[in-house]
Amino acid sequence: MFFNLIPKEFDFFDLFEKQVDYAVKAAVYFKELTLKGSVDEEAIAKIGDIEHQGDEATHDIINQLNKTFITPFDREDIHALAKELDDIIDMINTIVSRLRVYKITRIDKNLIEFASVIEESVRAVACTVKWMHNMKNSKSISESCVEINRLENVGDSMRDKMLAELFENEKDPIAIIKWKEIYQDAETVLDICEDVAHVVSSIMVKQA
Repeated sequence: MFFNLIPKEFDFFDLFEKQVDYAVKAAVYFKELTLKGSVDEEAIAKIGDIEHQGDEATHDIINQLNKTFITPFDREDIHALAKELDDIIDMINTIVSRLRVYKITRIDKNLIEFASVIEESVRAVACTVKWMHNMKNSKSISESCVEINRLENVGDSMRDKMLAELFENEKDPIAIIKWKEIYQDAETVLDICEDVAHVVSSIMVKQA
């Protein structure tokens, strides 16, 4: 009876791994859609399902955080990491929805390039999160965070290059508005991945 009253440490890492797997799933599907060049209602439903599953994983983490006395690292860092991982999925869902609303029906090589970098970055995020199970992986975690930061810089350069080409070559002002928002949203996904890296780096410093 007495031992049942002692608060037990909950394994948050399993929940984080589940959450980040949904982020990878969203990134992979987004790349598939860019190669297809159009978004139909089936695609909207599928990315919506992934986003919903990601939300549920986030809610599980927050609910468990509210019930758990002993946590593997600071409570505010658990909350921040869960939020940033959820934001990755949300932003990818936003881009897909925007493609549908804007009636984009052509393959765009720039967006394919962005989708490839996004998938690479999200996979790096997934490795980072999964390595957090064991702080002996600190070197691998640090290297992965550096890679995520590098990919964010790549995204900045890509966005600027693509916008310059867009303003120079596109004559339709409505098309300019559409693609400007899409490219900026795509770069925002990489910004959020970098935010995850910052949260993880902060956790590593505190745990050292």
